[in-house]
Amino acid sequence: MTELIDACELINKVIQPDLHDMITFPISGVETFWWLPFLVMAFISSLTSIGGLSGAFILLPFQMTILGFTSPAVTPTNFLFNVVAIPSGVYRYIREGRMVWCLTWVIVLGTLPGIFAGGYIRIMLLPDAGNFKLFVALVLAYISSRLLRDIISNKDKKPSRSDKPFIVENSSISMKKIQFDFIGNHHEVSTPAVFFLSLGVGVIGGVYGIGGGAIIAPFLVTIFRLPVHTIAGATLFGTFVSSVVGVLFYTSLGVMYASTGMSIQPDWALGAMLGLGGAVGMYFGARSQRFLPSRLIKMVILGSMMFVVVKYVIEFLQR
Repeated sequence: MTELIDACELINKVIQPDLHDMITFPISGVETFWWLPFLVMAFISSLTSIGGLSGAFILLPFQMTILGFTSPAVTPTNFLFNVVAIPSGVYRYIREGRMVWCLTWVIVLGTLPGIFAGGYIRIMLLPDAGNFKLFVALVLAYISSRLLRDIISNKDKKPSRSDKPFIVENSSISMKKIQFDFIGNHHEVSTPAVFFLSLGVGVIGGVYGIGGGAIIAPFLVTIFRLPVHTIAGATLFGTFVSSVVGVLFYTSLGVMYASTGMSIQPDWALGAMLGLGGAVGMYFGARSQRFLPSRLIKMVILGSMMFVVVKYVIEFLQR
């Protein structure tokens, strides 16, 4: 009878929400306002999706610091967020003709093996939240340095002909290179370089719970000089596929380690709530990408990441 009453109260909150209503997510133990996860990720994803990032790299510090979710289960919950949130943004990039599919599949094939290795490292070597925060800080510091270099240099190619359609054209792939045209410019990148970059990033992404796109995207822009308008859809799709595998992988680990008491299963309800907010933000972010200056968006992302880096390093040193 008590469980039935609790369920009815939860349904009533959803149907007739009150801004002061709190919801407790049983798997993670997180207690928060029902609207907070949705709105936070809607805002974050609307910014990050412009650069091909799902926002999961900011979601992890938000869960650990604001929501107090610090068990290893936070990583698969991040993956679950990606699974729910990313399809809306990918759909928009496909509809607008800015998906470089040959780049997308190389990223996917490179990232997937690393996800499994990263998952093992997260469970066996980084279960402690303090050590994990230092790892998070190092990853974000690396991304920040690449973004800062790109912002300062500001060497993006300018369109040679403004009358060209704002779509990817003439894309092709070989064992040596990936190439395509975009707004009158020809772009090409080494196929093996993208594959091994994705493989290495996949390991980091498997530990961090971001699918790797948050590192691959700025790397493609800053090192390989590919236009951000064309890599965004590819990195988001790669993150989506690897995140599906990540959720399945951690779920199976949760069954294997159930007897140990270690919390590895994702918090399905929390991940879904975060993901729904991310889906709304990602759709509008992808839709508005062509109208907003990518340099400004990178500066917003850089400021957010540096704040987290400094905070986590200080917390680690004060242990």
